[in-house]
Amino acid sequence: MKLGIISLFFLFIFSLLPSQYCAQVYNITPSQPLAEGQTLVSPGQVFELGFFSPNNSANKYVGLWHKNIFPRKVVWVANRENPLAVTDQLASLRFGKNGNLELVDGKQTSVWSIIISVTNNSTAAVLLDSGTFVLKDDTGADLWQSLDYPSDSLLPGMKLGFDSNSGKWNFMTSWKSENDPSTGIFLVGLSAQIPTQVFIWKNGSTPCWRSGPWDKSKFIGIPQMNTQQYLTGITLDENVEQGTRYFSYSSLGDNTVSYRFISSQGILTYIISESGMKNWSINWQAPNNTCDSYGACGPFGVCKAAESPICKCLKGFIPKSDKEWSKRNWTGGCVRRTNLFCERHINRSVSSIGKEHGFFKMKGIKVPDFHEYLESLALDQFEDCKIQCLTNCSCVAYTFVNIIGCLVWFKDLIDIQQFPSGGVDLYIRLAHSELGGEGKAIKLISSLTAVGIMSILVAIIFGLHRLRANQKGNIDLTTQRLELTGLLREYIGDHDPLELKVYDFNSILIATDNFSFTNKLGQGGFGPVYKGMLPDGKEIAVKRLSSSSGQGVEEFKNEMRLIFNLQHKNLVRIMGCCVKEDEKLLIYEFMPNRSLDTFLYDPTKRAVLDWTTRFSIIQGVAKGLLYLHHDSYVKVIHRDLKVSNILLDDKMNPKISDFGLARIVEGTQLPENTQKVVGTRGYMSPEYAMCGIFSEKSDIYSFGVLVLEIISSKKNTSFCLYDQQQGFLSYAWNLWNEGKGLALVDEVLGDSYSPSEVMRCVQIGLLCVQDNAVDRPTMPDVVLMLNSEPDGPQPKQPIFTIQNSVHHPQPHYGNTNSSKSESTITLIEGR
Repeated sequence: MKLGIISLFFLFIFSLLPSQYCAQVYNITPSQPLAEGQTLVSPGQVFELGFFSPNNSANKYVGLWHKNIFPRKVVWVANRENPLAVTDQLASLRFGKNGNLELVDGKQTSVWSIIISVTNNSTAAVLLDSGTFVLKDDTGADLWQSLDYPSDSLLPGMKLGFDSNSGKWNFMTSWKSENDPSTGIFLVGLSAQIPTQVFIWKNGSTPCWRSGPWDKSKFIGIPQMNTQQYLTGITLDENVEQGTRYFSYSSLGDNTVSYRFISSQGILTYIISESGMKNWSINWQAPNNTCDSYGACGPFGVCKAAESPICKCLKGFIPKSDKEWSKRNWTGGCVRRTNLFCERHINRSVSSIGKEHGFFKMKGIKVPDFHEYLESLALDQFEDCKIQCLTNCSCVAYTFVNIIGCLVWFKDLIDIQQFPSGGVDLYIRLAHSELGGEGKAIKLISSLTAVGIMSILVAIIFGLHRLRANQKGNIDLTTQRLELTGLLREYIGDHDPLELKVYDFNSILIATDNFSFTNKLGQGGFGPVYKGMLPDGKEIAVKRLSSSSGQGVEEFKNEMRLIFNLQHKNLVRIMGCCVKEDEKLLIYEFMPNRSLDTFLYDPTKRAVLDWTTRFSIIQGVAKGLLYLHHDSYVKVIHRDLKVSNILLDDKMNPKISDFGLARIVEGTQLPENTQKVVGTRGYMSPEYAMCGIFSEKSDIYSFGVLVLEIISSKKNTSFCLYDQQQGFLSYAWNLWNEGKGLALVDEVLGDSYSPSEVMRCVQIGLLCVQDNAVDRPTMPDVVLMLNSEPDGPQPKQPIFTIQNSVHHPQPHYGNTNSSKSESTITLIEGR
């Protein structure tokens, strides 16, 4: 009886409290505003709208986000240009006297409002499960809706496009920064061309990326859209009479949510959360590599992301400036080697023009910008399309795309990319001489080059057999040499011989001053690395693999297999190789700042790594791993990610190196098993070190260790709290668990760091080193978390500590030669 009276008493007390103490409301009415501390939620608890302060900034806004998926990403902002002070606790979203919804500050001054004609005061604002914030009248009709006013994100059902009659354009506009939702410099929208394209523009007019033309089902410049997953629910509605054109999409399924957004750095990203998941993953991004950047190779240049260098001139064209191209500055593009001869005579036949000009066919192409659509031609008139271009002296190229029809070009051909798969055929207009004789000459040169290389290989094989006859006891070594020779022969079969980077051994001896000690850069698990300089003045790094290491042979073969498949700004570039008798050399681009450990563990140098540099290195490594796991031509598990394998260029940009242990795997998430566990103590995940099971989650674990080391400048295998027998990961987790995560920061940084970024990185690092691989995030998750607010799942306490050393009586911070003690080792061999 007494319990019932007490319950009624508390219910009575709560009924007397003001409405702002109720955390969730389901509509906003003239009698019920939305106050600080409240959120407006959709009926199905899918979306939430309320006050927020991005990354703990001094400003406050009203925005909406997905309610139960982390990390939280605000997908629409009301007052993005007029922030409230974060200290203003009396602000509210309410209906004004004119019946319009408005946001007022604590002084009741309006900072944002909806201006529409309202006939009565029976309006209400509700949030739908689609993520649309709607203003309705008393009949239930929509008076205003947020989906007509995108900010930086596009939700399913939102429209991207324009109404040419009214002059209204719907763009996605980036935030100014992660802390500032005001309008940034990047916007995403549809072009006025027919057929249209999606563009990312900088400062309103400078193109940064484009999708290629719409073919009524997909954008032909995005190869991923050839898959059914990308085609689902994508529509482009165009009404010529009304002058409207709008792009929109629907969700992939009832239990999958998604959105697209443009980051403050100009990256367009497609984010999804699968059924039952409580976090986000990156499904697609653009620009995704250098070739995706608009006009990367300039006019009449073609970009191939899987090749090095990535830019080449179209057939019949040569670089406009050899000097600039030698510096890898390709934006100046190419010019014709042979000018076109074209006279305009009405009575000239097509056959006579064809003797002077012709077309060269390129396959798998993202067509150039500035196309013109010959709508008058039927969809099956391929030959007519060719004739239309051939008989017009200004036409420089054409294509005929199924469903679209005929596209032609009259300007310089800009922003061409060649894909490994997908794309369309593009026909380039060339002088007749460019289509015939020179092609034979090139084939002859290529054939002679191939014959020359094969002759060298035959000599190598003969020498190896002779050595085998003289040294009968060294059968294994001879087998290794033959394997390497076979690998080179196989490589020649798969690549253009002119692109094969096989260096002469004597030239490497000269470049490295006969592998002098003064040129030695360091010592890895498979041999020393030397600095060298080629005759043209280009600096190189030469890895000299140990002649007695069977592992070295495997590493050599592995890196050769990957040599032209991996191209990313955060991966070190392999320039070529050299094989002579017992010598196996790999030639890399030279990194003037060497490896990260030379700074991180040196008490005299680590102050050079301020927090901005450290955070940039973490982000760069994450992007490199994202490329390896999800975006590269082949999926790669690195298996030896560590501080000494992160190289730094002259601007301290990180580049992942050393792919000797890397594995190319099929596009599956299933883990694989190896008979021999190789790697570096302290960086190997529990399931890999103990059972030989590896997957992309093995690299995630190594990345987590790496992040925590970068934050702290502490080396995980040389750290121990002697009195507690506590290893590095346990130490980091205990600090986090006690709310002292900032204590992990290297003391040389003082107070010159961003607490929110540090806490975000500590949380990500600890999530990555969780014992159970299933609990670790994927690299798309990591990249997203690095650029989002520090919400999301909490890390579990690490239990696996066998890798941590407990032999040091006090914390040890490494030394300038730390790479020696961090060399790659074989820990376990399968029975």
